[in-house]
Amino acid sequence: MVWKTRVTDLLKIDYPIIQGGLAYLAYADLAAAVSNAGGLGQITAMSLEGPDRLREEIRRVKTMTDKPFGVNFAIGQHGRPYEHMVEAAIDEQVQVISVTGGNPKGVLDMVDKHPIKKLVLVAARRQAEKAEELGADAVMVVGQEGGGHLGRSDVGTFVLTPQVVDSVSIPVIASGGIADGRGMMAAFALGAEGIEMGTRFIAAKECIDAHPIYKQALINADENATVVIKRSLGAPARALKNEWTDRIMDLESAHANFDELKPYIDGKANKQYIHDGNETQGFGWAGQAAGRIKNIPTVQELFSVMLTEAETIKNKWTR
Repeated sequence: MVWKTRVTDLLKIDYPIIQGGLAYLAYADLAAAVSNAGGLGQITAMSLEGPDRLREEIRRVKTMTDKPFGVNFAIGQHGRPYEHMVEAAIDEQVQVISVTGGNPKGVLDMVDKHPIKKLVLVAARRQAEKAEELGADAVMVVGQEGGGHLGRSDVGTFVLTPQVVDSVSIPVIASGGIADGRGMMAAFALGAEGIEMGTRFIAAKECIDAHPIYKQALINADENATVVIKRSLGAPARALKNEWTDRIMDLESAHANFDELKPYIDGKANKQYIHDGNETQGFGWAGQAAGRIKNIPTVQELFSVMLTEAETIKNKWTR
């Protein structure tokens, strides 16, 4: 199959598959592997200590691939200025930036005069329309099945994607609940022109910062293995269910305030699990697509299987 959509044309990639930002995990090894396999790999900017570390990571990717890659700015969750990080990405002449977790206007304004493609993650139709008004080149639409931070409604990818496709003129990239070729073809049937996957790329060999216990938990997961935390804070986010998330849910049920919840939901608790494998002292983000993950391939192997699945489905459609 020849995979040609507005997304592949926009990003100059072979396959319309984008790797999510993945806080504390999306660094050079994974980003380069995804780009080398024909998709768009991304570095997570706001998990890095500062602009010098971001420059270093961008330069590392450039030594590992000559293909396009992106830098993701999760601007809403870290509570720190992002302008100096965006300036570093501009100076390093990255080809693509994506914005998640907050109002994208500041980032989009900063890169507006530069030859950088701009992607914005949205969780509602109105957000997609606003992103287009602000100059986004494409929107990534995440339904409530996704991992990490989600929209405040419980609208799923299957309903949200065509709603957004019908509401904007720019390309739509579907995200949330997608982990294989079947999910990819379902997204295209809904009108999307690309997909973004996060959870699936955690269980890849090149995601070297994800602890083996975290990866194995994804393999062991079924469709009921995740839970949405932080609803009481107005910032719902999906994680693997474990003892730690049970404590968070108990605190939320008891109407704990932000200060009481903070030690349980901050980046330190996240890294305790995803980096150190401490199952009783932290948590790991994951979408419902974890139930579709059965192995830990290389990214190239993952792409090969996904594209074969997708081609098989297309052949069935055209009989």
